Amino acid sequence: MAGVAFAASASDVSQGVIDQVVFTQYGSASSSPELMRRLVTPLNAWRLQQHAASAGTAIVDQAIDLTRERFALYVPPQAPPDGYALLVFVPPWNEARVPGEWTSILDRHGMIFVTAANIGNDTSLLDRRDPVALLAAVNVMARYRVNPQRVYIGGFSGGSRVALRLALGYPDLFHGALLEAGSDPVGRAVPLPPQALLEQFQTGTRIVYFTGQQDPARMDVDRQSRHSLHDWCIDDVDLRTIPATGHDLAGATALDRALTSLETHHPPDANRLDACRAQIASELEQALGTVEAALARNDIATAQRDLDELDQRFGGLAAPRSVELAARLLQAAPPSH
Repeated sequence: MAGVAFAASASDVSQGVIDQVVFTQYGSASSSPELMRRLVTPLNAWRLQQHAASAGTAIVDQAIDLTRERFALYVPPQAPPDGYALLVFVPPWNEARVPGEWTSILDRHGMIFVTAANIGNDTSLLDRRDPVALLAAVNVMARYRVNPQRVYIGGFSGGSRVALRLALGYPDLFHGALLEAGSDPVGRAVPLPPQALLEQFQTGTRIVYFTGQQDPARMDVDRQSRHSLHDWCIDDVDLRTIPATGHDLAGATALDRALTSLETHHPPDANRLDACRAQIASELEQALGTVEAALARNDIATAQRDLDELDQRFGGLAAPRSVELAARLLQAAPPSH
């Protein structure tokens, strides 16, 4: 990503478990405009901007004050020759802690682990969980010698759902997602990013689901999420179960196998990918045409309903045409009283 420093800083940076870490660097990735462009459907982003303009308020560029944030790190004692791997971990809880059982596995994979305080399930996505996770990546990559091709996002339970969202929106930063016991269908619950980012995700991102065998509700959602990825031409996916485990954080053996899978990238079949993309493009054109037709016959209610449906399904793929249609609908709508 532009503006992210990948080089190491001083050679005497700390190793092992490091608590109460304060970071200082910001980046464009965590800015509010970039978060909205990548993680919010175009119509919802447009409406947020319209609302702010009508209220006479400005959307802040960076929602996070890093002086108030605390992070926890684990840095293996031996850096791989090509640089560390990095796993940014989004938890469902609010404390920043490194799972003790995981450190030997992180050593084996030459992988730095970073997490943050106060980004649990009870906190805001766009205002906290998303930007804090991104800032964790930016700062670790500035402080340590990290291989940019081995940067991953992961999480547990509700944090895993955030990880999927960030992986999809930031495939130029994260090259894989480790989803433990939490996921969502892509294209509805998780908005699609702009076309260039989705295409990068389709070809360069590895997704590993791993959920306890005794957690059937999450296993079922994983299957639905996996199916949705296939619908959007994403097939570099591994769906794993953890034996004799419920809705619990993975142990060392399961983590080791999942990380090995995460770093085993399988390029897509070019012919199948081209055919899949062409099918999506055709369906998008048809959906846009349906809105255009309703607008042409001045059926504003139908046009608005169909446009909202299009925005939810296709997200960033439909921009900027979806936003242009929304503006036309706003002009065509009768004045409210």
